[in-house]
Amino acid sequence: MTAGRNPYRRIGLLGVRYGIPLAMTVAGIVCLVIGGDAAGTGVVLIGSAGMVLLINVLFRLSLVSNREREQEEQAREEFERSGRWPGE
Repeated sequence: MTAGRNPYRRIGLLGVRYGIPLAMTVAGIVCLVIGGDAAGTGVVLIGSAGMVLLINVLFRLSLVSNREREQEEQAREEFERSGRWPGE
C-alpha cells in the first residue's frame, strides 16, 4: 500500500518527516529562552533537528534518483529492442 492510497499513512509520514524536527526545534528554542545551562541543550536540539531534516531530504532525493535511474534503464532496453528511443 502506497502513501497516496492511505491518507493516515501520509499524515504519519509527514509527521515523522517534518513533525519531529519541528518539535525538536521548538524544544530547543524553549531551552534557549530559559537560558543558563539549558541554553546549551537548546543549541544541541536545534542542530540535531537540522540534521534530522537534512537526512530526510537527502533520503527523498536518493529515492527520486533511483526512480529516474530505473526509468533510464527501461528506456535503454526499449532502444535495444526497437532501435528507437521512447518518446521520440
